[in-house]
Amino acid sequence: MIKIYMRLLGFAKPIGRYAVPYFFYAALHALFNTFNYAMIIPILNAMFSEGFVFRPVYTMPAIGFNEAALNELLAYGYTMLFGEEFKMTYILALLAAVLIVMNLLSNLFRYLSGYTVESMRANTIQQMRNQMFDNIIGMNVGYFSDQRKGDIISRITSDVSVVQFCITNTLQVAFREPFLIIGYLVLMLNISWELALFSVLFLPVVGLIIGSIVKKLRHPASKTQKKMGELVSVLDESLSGVKIIKTYTATEYIKEKFHALSAEIKSLSLWMARRQQLASPMSEYLGITAVAVILVFGGSLVMKGSMSAAGFIAFIAAFSQITRPVRSFIDQFANINQGVAAGERIFAIIDAKPEITDKADAVEFEGLKEKVEFRNVHFSYDGTREVIDGISFEIRKGETVALVGPSGGGKSTLSELVPRFYDATSGDILIDGRSIRDYKQESLRGAMSVVAQETILFNDTIESNIALGRAGASHEEIVEAAKIANAHNFIMESPEGYQTNIGDRGAKLSGGQRQRLSIARAILKNPELLILDEATSALDTESEKLVQEALTSLLKGRTSVVIAHRLSTIHNADKIIVIDGGRIAEQGTHAELIAKNGIYAKLIEMQSLT
Repeated sequence: MIKIYMRLLGFAKPIGRYAVPYFFYAALHALFNTFNYAMIIPILNAMFSEGFVFRPVYTMPAIGFNEAALNELLAYGYTMLFGEEFKMTYILALLAAVLIVMNLLSNLFRYLSGYTVESMRANTIQQMRNQMFDNIIGMNVGYFSDQRKGDIISRITSDVSVVQFCITNTLQVAFREPFLIIGYLVLMLNISWELALFSVLFLPVVGLIIGSIVKKLRHPASKTQKKMGELVSVLDESLSGVKIIKTYTATEYIKEKFHALSAEIKSLSLWMARRQQLASPMSEYLGITAVAVILVFGGSLVMKGSMSAAGFIAFIAAFSQITRPVRSFIDQFANINQGVAAGERIFAIIDAKPEITDKADAVEFEGLKEKVEFRNVHFSYDGTREVIDGISFEIRKGETVALVGPSGGGKSTLSELVPRFYDATSGDILIDGRSIRDYKQESLRGAMSVVAQETILFNDTIESNIALGRAGASHEEIVEAAKIANAHNFIMESPEGYQTNIGDRGAKLSGGQRQRLSIARAILKNPELLILDEATSALDTESEKLVQEALTSLLKGRTSVVIAHRLSTIHNADKIIVIDGGRIAEQGTHAELIAKNGIYAKLIEMQSLT
């Protein structure tokens, strides 16, 4: 727990930037706040003339919280302002003015300390979220296959919100509450050491009782955060798949799933709330009980003349106030416990390491000169079943190689090995005789474009989506790429042209329009190696014709890997490779494969019949 807590504090660096000013603000707030309650003594003495006999004081007395020192300070202030003539209205006016100034200063420094904590909180949450997002976005694609997207979102949003208070509460636990407690204790000791000693012996009892309540919060807090991650996952999946849910009349099933998780979170939250909320009333009850006991003990001291009535009332006021920072101190520890539980989930993301990394001596990819070679490539997702089983072939520069075959044969997996979304389990992929593992990933992917069946667009303008792979592209270049992709006409018909927002994942566009924007994006990037993964399989005939024309323009003069479902689109490929069960079953040109009358010929025949 301590290790996680110290790591969380690391996000507040440089912590001295906040801790040093907060130290002084908290100390001054405690000083002036304590002085406010000390003022009760001279006010009561002046009003009821008990123990207060005015005499002029011309030299500044020592500052203290005991009755004699406060009376001396009051007499000095009065003498400096009004001279030796005593008037009750003047003394009350002076007391009122001092009380107003002390209160103003106390609240000013309270505000400054609070502002410092807020600055720390805002900076901490920014650093934490940035680091989490940077690490997540840097993970290899395989990492996301094992994670629930909603759980990741929950950790970056909900968990970070819990942790931020755990960190900022540290300053309050370290400075503000202790300073207030010390201030009130000093005041109480100055009034009556006997009564103060009796009171102080009672405070640890409060701490032990509340501490036992707080200690049990950590485990439920961790479970609550986990359930919140599951809830966000269900929410994300439900919103993304709302059409499917309605089509299959699964609305009630999804509702029940969401409601069940929501009920679990409610139960856990209520259990924690009961524990947390019990701390404050319990400490207040114990505090009032102590006050009742102090009334008896303190009253006997007043009757014996060991302390004045004004001092006794000031003592009661100070003691009633000391329970507040004690309660707050304990509450902060409850928040820190919850923060540590959320911190474990946060560090699970921050500490995650990508399986695919650059070598220490990796070089920049400077462009394809001769060929891409697959050399006895094997691949398995889970180490049990091989999806790719010993595949070898070449793609010469400028060639278009088509991968075809039955579904689940490994075609898409094979294409994902080239940009190193995954690494081959054994064997290798070489570019110009050098393993792709020897190149820096960013430079390798910078020379590639992928146009997939599932078009990924972002909730932004059409222009921003096209320009995604080439920052700084001019508007004219974007328009030219859109024209080549057969997208310019429908873009100009949109409400705001290239500045039209396309909605979440391009929801405002048709499938064909989304695919043409994806192709325009690839054209603008001008890649050396192009990967097309069933880019037209989900389109209607008219959209397919427009997209196919755009693809033909995109393929000209490029080295390309085309995964095709509709075999009519790859007749002109330089080489067609039939993948079946993770192996190469056949390869050759369209004419050669038809002549073989093998798998490819049967696939062509089946599609023709269809």
